[in-house]
Amino acid sequence: MTEFDDKLKKLVGNMFETMYAARGVGLAAPQVGVSKRLFVMDCSGGEDPSARIALVNPVVLRVEGEQNGDEGCLSFPGIYLAVKRSLRAVVRAQDLNGEEFEYDGLDLEARCMLHETDHCDGIVFLDRTTTLKREMVRRKIRKLAKEGRWI
Repeated sequence: MTEFDDKLKKLVGNMFETMYAARGVGLAAPQVGVSKRLFVMDCSGGEDPSARIALVNPVVLRVEGEQNGDEGCLSFPGIYLAVKRSLRAVVRAQDLNGEEFEYDGLDLEARCMLHETDHCDGIVFLDRTTTLKREMVRRKIRKLAKEGRWI
């Protein structure tokens, strides 16, 4: 049960700050250690205040089309892989006041919503790639860790 209170608003504000500081376009609560179905998104990178949105308890209603493009993740800095996603996604969620709404996103917005909803479901973008690509990423992370460049 989600409490739509000042604590939630503060969390969302902090998540936007974290996302912008990392130059991301989306950030899910589980990525910052919070077990909530919640993510923030701004595909304008902070350029358009109207693009700033928080989705609480998101549920993907419909997807259509296909796009294939590079995807990264704030949980895996510096790692980018081609990931196949739907071109359009319609998500139902609640706003910070608990009001239900639907958001219809295309292209980057669809990719971002699907990526962040995956985080809420315990899935990371690497899970959407091949076994070979995942192994390549593991090797890269081990090498970076050995060099002290991966936390």
